[in-house]
Formats: sequence, structure tokens, C-alpha cells
Amino acid sequence: MTEQLDLFGEGNPGASARKPDAAKVRARMTELAREIERHNQLYYEKAAPEISDREYDLLVQELQELEARHPGLADPNSPTRRVGGAPAEGFETIRHPVPMLSIGNTYSPDEVREFDARARKILAIASPLAYLVELKIDGVSATLMYRDGALEYGATRGNGTEGDVVTRNLLTLPQIPKKLRKWKAPAPAALEVRGEVYMERAPFEKMNETIEKMNESRVAEGRKRLEPFANPRNATAGSLKLLDPKLVARRPLRFFAYGVGLAENYALPGTHGELLRHLEDLGFPVNPVRWPCKDVEAILDVIREWEQKRKTLPYDTDGLVIKVDHRSLHGPLGATAKSPRWLCAYKFSAEQATTRILSIEVQVGRTGAVTPVANLDPVFVAGSTVSRATLHNRDEIARKDIREGDQVVIEKAGDVIPKVVRVLPDLRTGKEKPYTFPARCPACDSPLSFSEEEVAVRCENIACGAQIKERILHFAARNAMDIEGLGEKVVDKLVETGLVHRFSDLYQLRDERLTPLFLKEAKMGKPSKAAQNLIAGIAGSRNRPFAALLFALGIRHIGETASALLAEHFHTVGDLMRVSKEDLQSVEGIGPILAESLVAFIANPANRAEIEALRAAGLPMALSEEERAAMEARAAAMARAQSAAVEGRTAADAENPVAGKTFVLTGTLATLSRSDAEAHIKQRGGKASGSVSKKTDYVVAGENAGSKLDKARELGVPVLTEAELLKMLGE
Repeated sequence: MTEQLDLFGEGNPGASARKPDAAKVRARMTELAREIERHNQLYYEKAAPEISDREYDLLVQELQELEARHPGLADPNSPTRRVGGAPAEGFETIRHPVPMLSIGNTYSPDEVREFDARARKILAIASPLAYLVELKIDGVSATLMYRDGALEYGATRGNGTEGDVVTRNLLTLPQIPKKLRKWKAPAPAALEVRGEVYMERAPFEKMNETIEKMNESRVAEGRKRLEPFANPRNATAGSLKLLDPKLVARRPLRFFAYGVGLAENYALPGTHGELLRHLEDLGFPVNPVRWPCKDVEAILDVIREWEQKRKTLPYDTDGLVIKVDHRSLHGPLGATAKSPRWLCAYKFSAEQATTRILSIEVQVGRTGAVTPVANLDPVFVAGSTVSRATLHNRDEIARKDIREGDQVVIEKAGDVIPKVVRVLPDLRTGKEKPYTFPARCPACDSPLSFSEEEVAVRCENIACGAQIKERILHFAARNAMDIEGLGEKVVDKLVETGLVHRFSDLYQLRDERLTPLFLKEAKMGKPSKAAQNLIAGIAGSRNRPFAALLFALGIRHIGETASALLAEHFHTVGDLMRVSKEDLQSVEGIGPILAESLVAFIANPANRAEIEALRAAGLPMALSEEERAAMEARAAAMARAQSAAVEGRTAADAENPVAGKTFVLTGTLATLSRSDAEAHIKQRGGKASGSVSKKTDYVVAGENAGSKLDKARELGVPVLTEAELLKMLGE
């Protein structure tokens, strides 16, 4: 894409007195049409989109506005008047008896309300409209034509007017009936049933794992590697284009019916909800997840509920489809050249969005790592407004050539952490500024260290105020010491006033020293309730588990899983203070990098002194009696499971397939936090490890799984989805 021209002079004095240059308008329209056609081909024919739905819609919207303002320059073959892509080679094409139009998109509650208001205005009614809301499955649309109750052909949507005949491929799906059942006599002369072909995530991942296993032998034989599919939708689109139905039958394709095109000599039910139930009677699978809504506000309630809940589904869905329920109103509402007016899609908060980098700065973490961060023109992504995104490190900035002022695509990694995915260099104006990484720490002005062994840039000054703040925040976090009331603003005040320099300083705080930090109450001459609550939260942290304290210390490379392993194997701080790297590496799940980091931490006199100060403050320096008892119970459960295996008690194994097994979790799970999942595994007699080895029984992979998943595949360790883990746990 190129920079959008200011064809209408918005913001320019005297613009209204000037007419836009017709040549520039025509050139921009031609450019937009070419760009839209290219993206249509990438999406519909190659299943390899380059831009988000929102970016695509903005291109179409701009072309539509130009055509509306300059109808004499509009091309009758404009992509705004057509749907989808060209038919694929190798298949017969067929003309749809009723065009398969696209669905207009909405992206916000206000746009949904506008859709509702527009429909009621067309119908000239003031009362609320009833709707049926369905999930928008992220798959490939298909149509099935039945004549006299028997399947005549199945086809893809294609360009909306013509599609590919893929009957044999569709018949490999067990959900698609060859004959209708339970129809209203007489049999329909012609009934065109439309639906979505899709793949669930778990079988899709297994399919990709099979491809990777095949690649091992292919590479060994000197043959070209097969590329795994990028996502379930791409895999679905590619599968339907295969010329051999036997290959299609091996793909885990599924089908949901969602509507009807042509209905010849056959009376259909009066509402869309009744129509879906009738399709079920005819033998079609229909998604049971749907909602009748009495008005537009009920629709918005569904949107709010399913914005996050959608992640619990076994398949990908990119939004909701909102349909006027009474089918008698569909005709009066009509359609545009591309979309019916009786339905629209609400796209879930875009996992990707386009915005501009206003500036780049660096922030200092608790380990001294200096991370570049982009300050963005605020944009709504995945449920919230994002104004900052991580740029990871200086190498990433150089690799992607990220500049201040760039238009960029951002997304939330695991729907949590905003990051810059790519730059849009075609939108550069020449005013963008390349970024130079600073040589000194922005917080303490100490020189930054650049190591050839790692990409991170570090501030080595342990007295750096920024590091102190981040370490205190980590120490107080919920999964560490869980100190209520110790948030970012309070930590800033504590460090800036010199009240806190290290963890143990927190346990010396008193009401009279804290009250001045809470200005409103201090000015009123009253004891600070906030200060009292903070003191109570600090006191309560003395009851946290030993493993939580180890994690709270913020030792490099030692997360929650490793902290729990260390606590279980060494029981006390005293034992840990005496371990060697060899001792540590004898513990399954503790590798050389982690061992070296812990030994270096313990060898530091300042760290040893801080541990003694925390001991004096009453913090847990050993496993409690309750923790020891629980650990012994788990060990006994594992011993019983091992004994059962030796004795061939397969029934007991089947009842508890987790006992005695070692699990490694990687990526973001949809319904469980990692700590909760590990707790469930341990309660069932299993072990949770932080690293993958030949001794690992299962790797549980969530969204954005990283190197641990790669290691599992390399070693042939079975990989589970979260749903498969929950099934093993009996939940």
C-alpha cells in the first residue's frame, strides 16, 4: 500500500473552493482496486493473507467513498461490486443460483447499534428487532445442492457468483449427508444448504506434527521439506483444493450448516432459529452455540461475554454473526452489491491492528535488562486500548527496520503482551527516524553493557533505581509474596523517598513513615487507612510458602516451576546455600544455565546478607509441616502408581493416568493459569518440570508455545492440548 492522498483537501484552507484533480482520483482508485484484488487473491485463492480484516475493510471503504464522490470515474468491474477470488484450477466451476454474498463487518458496540438502527429505519419500525446470534467460524464457506432429497453437488463460495465443484472432497466429511432426512413432504425439488468447513485446533496440531515427523525422513533422504500449515483455516482451504479425495479424507475436516440459499417448492420455517433446528432435522450438524436476542442490547451482552470465552472453544472463531431472526424481513431489508442488509458480523477485537509509532524509549527491568518499547498512537486490540508495545531488543529493531513515525501492525502475544509484528514501509513519508539504541542507562546514567553471548542489553548497576522498583514489584506480585496494596505508584514513592532499597526494608515500614506518602489522608491529619492496609499486607506475606519466597527473590532464570522444584528437593534455605552446580543439575528439570545462575546468586555476599535480613523479618526459610505432609502424600501416590504399573494394574493406571508422569507446560493456556495446571498435576500424583528431556512424559502446549514445544518434537515427546490435559485430569 502507498500513502493515502489528501484528495479532498480536509484540513487545508480554501480546500472547499478547489476541485480534486481527476487524474489523481482515477490513479488512486486504480491503485486501490489493484491492491484489493491482490489481497482477495491472497485470502481466497492462496489462503495466505498479508493484512488483517480491518486493514482490508479500510481499503475497500476508501475505494467506495471515492466511487460515491466520483461515480463517473467508477469502474463497473470494481472489486467493491464483487466477492471473493477466482475459481481454482483443476475443478469444474458452477454458478450459484443465489449469490453467496459476503457479510459486512462491525468492530465496535457503536457500529452494532448503527446496524440495528439502519435496519429499523429501512423497515420503518420503532420497536426492537429480534435477532439470532451465531459464532463466526474461521473456516471456508461451502454450499450443498440437494435435488429431490439427494445431494447433486457441493461447491466452494469462490467469487460469490461462481465456485469450485468439490463434491467428492466434501463427501469425505462424515457430517455431510448424501440424502436429506425428515423433510416435509413432498421432498424439496431443490434445497441449497450453506455452511462452514473447518478444522478443530487439536487435530490440526496433530496433522502438523505428522508433517514434521515426515520431514525427518524426507530430509534424511535428501528430499525437500514439507511446510506445515500456518493455521486451521489455511489447512482447510488447502484441503478442499486437493484433487485426490483420498488425501482429503485424511484431513480432520468438519462442517456446520448455517443457512439456506435456494429453496425451490419447499416451505421454510419463519425464523432463522427455527430454520437451524429444521436443518438439524434434515441431518445437518448445526453449531449448538447460538443465542436468540430480543434487541441490540442483548447482542452486546453476548459480545461482552464471548470476547474472551471464545478461547475455550475447540475451534477458531473470529467473531459473531448477527441475523435478523424473522426471515420475512430479509427481503424488505435487501442487500448492497456485496452484502445482505439483514445480517452483519461483529469481529472480535482484532488480534492485529495498524497504528503509528510515536516514539521509542527503553525501560529497565529487575535483572538490569534494557528493553525497547514503542509508544503508539492508541489503538483498540483484543479487548483493550494499547498505547505501548514491546520491541524486544535492539537486534529486533534492526531486523525489522523499525523507525519512529512508522506505521506498524501490532498484536497481543497470547492476547496479553502487545508487540510490533511488522512495519508497513509502503506507508512511509520520509519523516520517519531510524532509532539508535542508547549507550547509557536512562534511569541511572550508568554505561550499558552489550554482550556477544546474548541479545539483551544490560545496566549492571545494582543500585539503579529502575531495577529496584521492578524487583520490589516482582517480590510483591500475587504469585510471589502477594502483598496487597503494593502497586506501581506506591513502589515509586517508597523507592523515590528512600524508604525502600531492598526487600527486607519493606518489613521495617511503620504507619507513621507511610502516612505522608498518602497525601489526601495526611493533609487531613488522619491515620492513613491505605498505609494500614499495606502494613497488614506486608505482615501477611510472612505466611507465604517457601517456594513463593524463592520465586520472589527474582533470581535470573528461576521461575515458579524451578522454585517449587528447589523447595521440594532442598527443603530449607540453609541446604540451598550449600549446593553446588553438580548438586543442582542432579534434580530433574534443573539445567546448567539455571544451576549456574543460582550458584552465582548465592555466592554474592549482598544476596546472602539480604536472605539473613529476610530470615530475621520472619519470612519462610523452609518447607512448612503442611507442605512436607503434602509432598510426602504426593510421593506416596507416585509410589503406588509405580507399584501398580509393575503389578500390571492397568485399571488403576486408567483411573489416574497422571500419577508418576512428568509434564512440561509451555505457552498460554486458555482456561488455566500455569500455576493452577501444575497444582492439578501434582494433586493427581504427577510432576511438573520446567525443562524438556527424554524423561518427560508429556508436553502441554498452549497458545504461542516456544522452544519447549520444538524440543518435544525433536525428542518425540507426546504433545497434549489443554483439553487433552483436562481430560487426563478428569475435569
